[in-house]
Amino acid sequence: MTSVVQENITSVSVNVERVNIAKSFGLASKSYDNSARLQRIAGNHILSLLPKEKALTVLDVGSGTGFFTEVLASKYKQVIGFDISHEMLHFAKERCNNHIIWLEGDAHNIPLKDNSIDVIYSNLVIQWFNPLDVAITELLRVLKPGGSLVFTTLLDGTLHELKSSWQKVDDDQHVINFKTLTELTTVVNTVLSNNQGQLIEQQCQDIILEYNNVIHLARELKGLGANHLAQKQNRGLSGKAKWFNMAEHYKNYLAPNGTYPATYCLFSGVVVKSVD
Repeated sequence: MTSVVQENITSVSVNVERVNIAKSFGLASKSYDNSARLQRIAGNHILSLLPKEKALTVLDVGSGTGFFTEVLASKYKQVIGFDISHEMLHFAKERCNNHIIWLEGDAHNIPLKDNSIDVIYSNLVIQWFNPLDVAITELLRVLKPGGSLVFTTLLDGTLHELKSSWQKVDDDQHVINFKTLTELTTVVNTVLSNNQGQLIEQQCQDIILEYNNVIHLARELKGLGANHLAQKQNRGLSGKAKWFNMAEHYKNYLAPNGTYPATYCLFSGVVVKSVD
């Protein structure tokens, strides 16, 4: 194992919510790549924001199936794929080249040494971090002075068509609660002020994907493992009547070509850790 890995990891209590998230993504390991349209768009977008120098150590936080980890490995000297899901890591090891180092762990307690990573790449992962400030602080801890964190996440307004359609049916949670732009940047900038870093670049854009019907959308979300809802009251499947009712309301958003649009509010950012 690489020398940047800590020999002694601080023992922390197991966070049940994060365990459940890991299970959800683990179950989606084999279907993930077939459903990852948004992940490909977002991940390719921030590849262009990465440093050009090749002799760098790069940490892929939330590496998943290893799709972008392998892309990073073709560009940089040393790449570490880091994920909370054991099943995802196993799947990634089986499909990717042997030069990648794979590491299982929680972003709130990263098993890496201080100031050991040149670049952190994180694609559509930090929306699952809770508390976010602790995870961002950990990412900055392992990042070298002058190093960069390049990431994407989703903001409030994501899947608003689905959320609005369900709200007309019941008051249960059917879409995860994404942070607003103000909430996200406030947390990030507060952490950066304490750790001497700066958010040097940020961009928000709406990505609209088309679906054949609401079942198509639901299956894609499940295929991504993105169907874990911490505050959902009814853990069973919604009844057919509720699904039909929701689908009828969703028709208000139908595109002219008859497809069902779903909006994803994508935030991309670049953080640089101060040298001083």
